[in-house]
Amino acid sequence: MQLDFNQLCELLATLDRTDIAELTLKSDELELTIRKPSGSIVGTASPVDLSALTVTSPVPSPSTSTPPAPAVSDTPASSSTPPPTSEPKWVEIVSPMVGTFYRAPAPDEPPFVAVGDRIAIGQTVCIIEAMKLMNEVEAEVAGEAIEILVENGEPVEYNQPLMRILPS
Repeated sequence: MQLDFNQLCELLATLDRTDIAELTLKSDELELTIRKPSGSIVGTASPVDLSALTVTSPVPSPSTSTPPAPAVSDTPASSSTPPPTSEPKWVEIVSPMVGTFYRAPAPDEPPFVAVGDRIAIGQTVCIIEAMKLMNEVEAEVAGEAIEILVENGEPVEYNQPLMRILPS
């Protein structure tokens, strides 16, 4: 059985939307086990160069991208501070895969996006390197970059927030 990187990403995304707790795929070249109850993905592959690859990364719950609800107190709120909102005003750009985050197309070039930059829909905002393949991540919303959450060259996990955009 052959499973390319895009098929693996599609499989992980599909399983994330289901109630399937564990899935194991086995063939002569590949053994892949995915478990969700403990909050981790574990895979072991044995094709060509990847003789003993084991990947373990947490599977974030849908609620991880939103900030925690504010605590309720008995003291009345001050009139100078607005009441907190339950929905954030920003949109997160998340990693579509496990890999290494790069802010620029090359080490000696400027980053795709800096805090304060205006971003257009479809604009490349970073690169995720996975298995020596450079995958461009494009913005799905137009707005202003207000926070970059990952350092250049840092490993990232599937669905990990990379940056926050204030939509325009």
